[in-house]
Amino acid sequence: MHKRSVAVSVVACIALLAVYSGSFNTTAASQSVPAQGLVGPPAVPPDTLRVTLLGTGGGPPVNLRQFGASTLVEAGGKRLLFDCGRGTTIRLTQAGIPIGSVSRLFLTHLHSDHVVQIPDLFLAGWVGTAAGRKVPFEVWGPDGTRDMMTALERAFAFDIHIRRDVDEKFSAEGIKMQSHDIKEGVIFDEDGVRVTAFLVDHAPITPAFGYRVDYRGRSVALSGDTRVSENLVKFATGVDVLIHEAIDPVASRAASTNLAVTELVIAHHTTAEQAGEVFARVKPRLAVYSHAPNSEAIITQTRKNYSGALQGAEDLLTIDIGEQIDVRHSAQ
Repeated sequence: MHKRSVAVSVVACIALLAVYSGSFNTTAASQSVPAQGLVGPPAVPPDTLRVTLLGTGGGPPVNLRQFGASTLVEAGGKRLLFDCGRGTTIRLTQAGIPIGSVSRLFLTHLHSDHVVQIPDLFLAGWVGTAAGRKVPFEVWGPDGTRDMMTALERAFAFDIHIRRDVDEKFSAEGIKMQSHDIKEGVIFDEDGVRVTAFLVDHAPITPAFGYRVDYRGRSVALSGDTRVSENLVKFATGVDVLIHEAIDPVASRAASTNLAVTELVIAHHTTAEQAGEVFARVKPRLAVYSHAPNSEAIITQTRKNYSGALQGAEDLLTIDIGEQIDVRHSAQ
């Protein structure tokens, strides 16, 4: 198995290696901000699907420990981004991924904490004569996605005009927008990389989607925001890695200043105990949290119903899905 050199080792790695008999590895790697022009992370090994949790936080409030929801999936030479919450472009840069290399974005739903960084990805990824995007920016999402992206183009029309036509003369092709309002089913299938959208239950926010990515027998599913969803179980069954959201109702109630609103929020998310039941039914090789608190309480609650391999919500966590599953932690 291809292994990235690491700057820091963790004692817990030994125990995990013993428990999972070599099928699941975890290490800690340095993720300091790279200087412009330096080589990024190692190439994704052949027949491997790489997942990077750029941001694992949930909700509109600013969280300096966990940035907004955003997950990068790399396979077959392609980079696919799922959601674009606050800090996405910062985390991409910390991970050594050129912003301009990410031109395909998939949205689970249109809540602000999942879309707020799109303008920066769209515009900052375009500028620059060498690293700037030279292909159209393409977005898939629920009904309303096309209208939102058209409005974004109008909002930045002055900046786009000046940089494309008057001043720097950046690529006209690279600032084009292609957006799609999607339905459930296969929405992307190119060079062996297939993305399937499936409906989840985040009512009253409808429609809301989860996604499954398949590549050469490797797979990852992302729940998006949802309460317990039978449709998710159906589409995620058989995946190598399931990335699921979770809420801690005890902590949420304790921190609440409006219990009525807090109960509404809890009602359309999944508790960690419920997520544990989902993991136990889907039986992924590795269960992972995102859009969830990075807390020991979440893990403890999950363990009431799930005893398999599990990772908490952690920004810049990198997962290589191959014959083995290799997990690398950021030393940020």
